[in-house]
Amino acid sequence: MAQTGAATLSKGPRFQISKGLMTVLVSTIVLFVLCAVIAPTSVSAGPLGSMVPFASILAIAGLGQMLVIQQAGIDLSVPGAVSLAAVIATAIPDGDNSKLVPALFIAFAAALGTGILNGFLIGFLKLNPIIATLGTNALLYGFVMLISQGIPRSTTPLLMEVVSGISFGIPNSVFFALATLLLIILLLRRSVAGRRFEAIGASPATAATSGLRVRTHQASAYVWAQLLYCLAGVLIAGVISEPNGFMGEAYLLPSVAVVVLGGTSLLGGRGLPTATVLAAVFLSQLDQFVLALGVSFAVRTLVQAAALAIGVAIYTVDWSRVRAVLNRLLSTNSRGQNQASLPSA
Repeated sequence: MAQTGAATLSKGPRFQISKGLMTVLVSTIVLFVLCAVIAPTSVSAGPLGSMVPFASILAIAGLGQMLVIQQAGIDLSVPGAVSLAAVIATAIPDGDNSKLVPALFIAFAAALGTGILNGFLIGFLKLNPIIATLGTNALLYGFVMLISQGIPRSTTPLLMEVVSGISFGIPNSVFFALATLLLIILLLRRSVAGRRFEAIGASPATAATSGLRVRTHQASAYVWAQLLYCLAGVLIAGVISEPNGFMGEAYLLPSVAVVVLGGTSLLGGRGLPTATVLAAVFLSQLDQFVLALGVSFAVRTLVQAAALAIGVAIYTVDWSRVRAVLNRLLSTNSRGQNQASLPSA
């Protein structure tokens, strides 16, 4: 019964290009063309080489946020989660390669525990996701300061080699992002659990009627998200030689923006992982473009906020209704002017 309900709720074309994917693909192509014309330095080998690893990290964090948004939630603990993973991956080994693997186990165990906490608070206790994840974020930053003592530590040579190395002419961080994307696609599109997950996000009430375990799947979104944030934090520790305890601050707004720009609805339902990853490339290159123009950091933040607002407007505003209202207003105004121009009796 549960399987039948999930299949019914997720029924649709197996292969189709979403509006979100087409929109962000065209936008990315246009952006790179503009960069080549207006700011050629932003698409030269050096800037692109520095942009790609951070785009990969943003893509992974964005995929985690996408899973949460698919359940009509939002995760504001991204900064603390990413920062904690980066600090654990550097502070515990403190440059010693032999301690790297235990440190990674600790980092992912902490992420798992954080995900379970968020999932329990939101999925089972039904707390507001904004309040719950803000509280969790503060808790995570407490652990960041406890472990780091406010002192950045050097990345281990092994982690730096694995993450920042280049294979087949491509930064290794790209392979981490692509592997994560493939895993998410397989889980969401090719597994029964993934189809149930999307069905619950689309309509929790209908899914519950079909016998699906709504609270469990909603809670699992936060667990998977934290594991992906942890991976993003570890990659940051492999890209930056001495990451500080606040590296995750730069990923809160962008992690939401790439999901929205990719076309995933803030109301939950079907996720668009490929479009989310492509949106991460778009937003990272947009940041590179603005940086090449020589504007301040404040303006760059405003550009990110504007991109988020535009993404929300594109996918959530009923533009046909807006056009109908405008046409009605223009028609009314035109009739009023015509009546005013008629001679009085």
